[in-house]
Formats: sequence, C-alpha cells, structure tokens
Amino acid sequence: MNSKVGAIFSGNTCQFTVWAPKAKSVQVLINEDKTCLMQKQSYGYWSATLDFVKPGDLYYYILDGELKRPDPASLAQPAGVHGPSEVINLQGYQWKDQAWKGLALEEMILYELHVGTFTQERTFTGILSKLDHLLDLGVNTIELMPIAQFPGARNWGYDGVFPFVAHHDYGGPLGLMQLVDACHQRGMAVVLDVVYNHFGPEGNYTSQFGPYFTDKYHTPWGMALNFDDAYCDAVRQFFIQNALMWLREFHIDGLRLDAIHAIKDFSARHFLSELSDQVHQLREQKKIYKTIVGECDLNDNKFISPHDKGGYALDGQWIDEFHHALRTYLTGESMGYYSDFGKFEHVLKAYKDTYVYNGVYSPHRKKTFGNSAEENPYSQFVVFSQNHDQIGNRMLGDRLTTLVDFETLKLCAGAVLLSPYIPMLFMGEEYGETNPFQYFVSHTDPELVKAVREGRKKEFAYFIKEGLEAPDPQSEETFQHSTLSWEMEAPERKALLAFYKKLIHLRKEHPAFVDKDRNSTLVHSPQEGIVILERISHIGGNKFKTYCVFNFLDQQVKIQLPGESTKVKKIVDSASTEWNGPGTHESKYPEVLLQRKSLAAFECGG
Repeated sequence: MNSKVGAIFSGNTCQFTVWAPKAKSVQVLINEDKTCLMQKQSYGYWSATLDFVKPGDLYYYILDGELKRPDPASLAQPAGVHGPSEVINLQGYQWKDQAWKGLALEEMILYELHVGTFTQERTFTGILSKLDHLLDLGVNTIELMPIAQFPGARNWGYDGVFPFVAHHDYGGPLGLMQLVDACHQRGMAVVLDVVYNHFGPEGNYTSQFGPYFTDKYHTPWGMALNFDDAYCDAVRQFFIQNALMWLREFHIDGLRLDAIHAIKDFSARHFLSELSDQVHQLREQKKIYKTIVGECDLNDNKFISPHDKGGYALDGQWIDEFHHALRTYLTGESMGYYSDFGKFEHVLKAYKDTYVYNGVYSPHRKKTFGNSAEENPYSQFVVFSQNHDQIGNRMLGDRLTTLVDFETLKLCAGAVLLSPYIPMLFMGEEYGETNPFQYFVSHTDPELVKAVREGRKKEFAYFIKEGLEAPDPQSEETFQHSTLSWEMEAPERKALLAFYKKLIHLRKEHPAFVDKDRNSTLVHSPQEGIVILERISHIGGNKFKTYCVFNFLDQQVKIQLPGESTKVKKIVDSASTEWNGPGTHESKYPEVLLQRKSLAAFECGG
C-alpha cells in the first residue's frame, strides 16, 4: 500500500487522494463552486483526477455530504489551519543547486534557528539576508525549527497540524525552496525539524478522516499517533511520504525527528526502522547525502544502531545529557531532571561515554537507566550548550548569556565545538545574544488560550510564588521579546563572535579533528574540574594530535599535559586578550597554566 496522498499537480491534471476508510462518500470542492465525487480505492483511499484544476485553486474535502474540511496532506494553507487548502505545483520551481552533493552528518556544524524570531522579517527570505553572517561564522548547516502550518502567526512549531505545509506566514513552499536553493549554492545544508509524535491541539481535523490516533498509548500531548493499531498502515505511509517529500521535492538535506521516544510502536518492524530505510534508499538513488537524526531521552543505542545489531538505523541522535552535565556543573542548577547532574564526574562521563546514565541508577527517575554507546562513533551524536528547549522551557526563557560570566561563555563554546561530537549552536549564542527565547503561541480558540496560560502558571508555580511573573505565551510582546537583536558592536560581543569563528575554523581545518571514532579521542582528568581531550587523527600515514584542555574551576590551575610530545604549540587560549580575556601566562611545556573558567588547545608533534 503506497497511495500518494494530497493534491498532486502534474502536467495539466491534478490528482486528489485522501485516506478516509470509514467514510461512505467523499467529494472535493474546488473554489467553493464546483463539487466532484471521488472514487473509492483499496485500503480506504479515495481519489479523483481533474483536468480543470490549476495551481492556486482552493479546495476542501466533503465527508459524507456534511463535513467540509481542509486536506490533511495539504501543501499550502493561505487562510490558516481552518481555511481551504491550495493546489501547489511542486515541480514548477527551477532549481539551481545541481552541483550540490550534500553533507554527511559527521561534517555538519549545525545552527538551530526559529524562522519567526531569527529576523524582524520573520520569513524564509529574512534568513537569506543573514547567510553571509552564518557563512562568515563558519557553520555549514542550518536547522530550522518546525515549519508545519500552525494556528496563527506565532508558534514554536510543535503545534503544527498540517505536516506537509511550509507555514504560509514564513513564505510558504516557494519561500522554503528559494532558501534551500540559496543555501546549497553557497555550500550550506538545511536540516528540518519534523514532528511525528503528535499533532497540535487547534485545527487538527485528521481524526475526522480516519483513525490517525490510538487510545492504546498516551503521550504528554494526549493520545498517541496510530503506528501499530488497526488501520496503522496508512498512518505510517502518511508520515513516510511526508519525510520523503521534504527530502526529495524540497531538497532538504536532513530531518531532525522530534521526541522519538513518544512514537509508540510495538510492530514487528518499528516505524522508525521503516522510515530510516526509505531515507537511505532515497540517498542511494539521488547520490546526495540525506540524514535522519532523532531527539530521544531514553539513552538507548537501538535507535541509532544498524539493523544487523537490532537497531533502527537512524544516522544520529541529539544527546541532551551533554548539555545537562555542562550546564549544571557550571551554574549549580539542580531542579527537575537537572537533579541527576551537577558533579564533575558527569561532565567527564559525558565526554568518555556519551550517555551519562548508561545502565546506572538515576536518582531522578528512581531506576536504573540507559545502555552503552561504546559501539557508536562520536559522529552519531549532536551536542550543544544551548537549544530551543533548554532556553525556552525556562520560565523567563533566559539564555546562558545572562546566567554565566563572559569567560564561562567562551568555555562552553569550546566544550562543544572542540568536542569529538557533532556541534550545534542556537541562534544568537555566537555573539552573546541577551534577548530571551520564550514560549509563545497565537491560538484562536479562547478556551485553548486559557488552558495554555494556566498550564504555564502551574508549571512555574514555585517561581511565581517567589514574585516572578511568567510571560504570557499568547501575547505578541512575548514573541517580540524573543526576536534576535543582532546587536554585535559591543567589545565583548565582537570578541565572542571572533572566538566562535576561531574555534569553528580549528574544528574544520585542523587535521587532528578529522577522525571521530571512539579511538580518536582519549579523555584525561589530572584533577577534579579539569578535562583534557587528546584528539588524534591519522591521515596519509601521518599522525596529528592536539590536546584540548578545559578548566571548569573558578581558579587558576597548573597541569601537565599527558604523553611524551616534545613539540607543543598553543593554538588557542580563551583567556587571551585577543578574546577580551584576562591574559595568558607563559608556560614551560608540557606544564601549562590555565586561567579560571578557560580552555586552551595545543598542537603536538615529535
């Protein structure tokens, strides 16, 4: 069963296909004035091929002569989630990226951004205006937070209800194509965040078409999507077609799958396994890298292990525990899931073992948790010191910039960018943006707005009692406050931006950072609070090595570098006055002196 749903325009005809297995009749209503009966097909699909329909025409489906609803597989919703769907010719765009061959995950330096708050334009076109900045910074991949059509004009994107739609207010499908095309022509990849674990609460009409949901399981957002219950085949195909559309028709380079632990599936073949196979087949067909990465908090290597080891064969995984270990040790925060972290041993383990909880007891969960990632290379894990969740799910949406001092910001940058993992930045962190990134929505249902407001107040009841006020998620002011300022002229901001550029250049150009298997990095800790990453690569019979030394302590330290290198050259030091630091000290190698909350990297030979 592989019926292609939606309105597919080709040549001079448009084929409409919708899944409605329990409907007695289905009609397609074109431009509110012409109704055509659809023919029932196998497995609950209905279809009609019309030769008078053209791109730009609006349509609804009419179920059993009564319910008039937009297409669940709509490609455009110009009047919002409750309005008609629009016929789009996805083959009409003339691509100019023929020379582009993509980027492997291990090559990526990711930059996560939210289209609506990245620039004042709040569109895909606005992102185009900042490509020079991103290229100069050195990142080579932008990761877009979800763009599926959501209610109103303001949302993080996780309330999307039309997964095939590039949000109308962002610039729609044409705007997205132009952005991807421009990125590819300039050597940048584009990763898209997609949500296959739930639909948003407003404008979701899928359950009126068919059993898209099952009551067998529940998620934090309500009933689970139906990936293994009766009628699940069509639901699985719906999302697989969605993934392939972004990668094929929109030339997207990779997908970040939101919260895959909430995709409930006890089928003999898990949905994620089927999806990864389809993506990898497309990669082979197109001869262009296509990457699929999952966000998962289960510390279970089966999601990213190959099929022959019982895995689902996703290319990679977001690893929150690196962030948690780094964040809690440097700030002392310990609320909620942060309570499982906060010690230096957690930072050290995040570098050594990836999963901090890898089959050991978790006090927060009150159970033994996780398994080992020792057979998975570093290049399968995406790490960060900030992201949309870890900023936006705080009551005030305050960034790390406002919580730690300048030297610690540079230390965090190095901890991520000089790690053996795949680094990701969150928009604005490279110059120390201080505007918050808060939770915002623009629902049109008053009862839903009330529920969201009350939910946020309940979530942060402790802080509210202490006299703090939670921002109103429905307020446009909250949205405005979350927009980047792009103010980079202050001396510290200039220095921080230059430091990020230096670190990224080192990562991309220094040969010692090439290898990313488990044997390429040795992790040392000569004393509490000190991490030394011994990075080793072998290229063309030559051995290249660096020591990346991180001082997480609030005091100067003198340490001795491991090994027997006779030629050691410092290649970066965050304490240098070049980066507005307090200044460095000359050292007699292999003994080195590091300032408080600083990092330094040394090139080795001999």
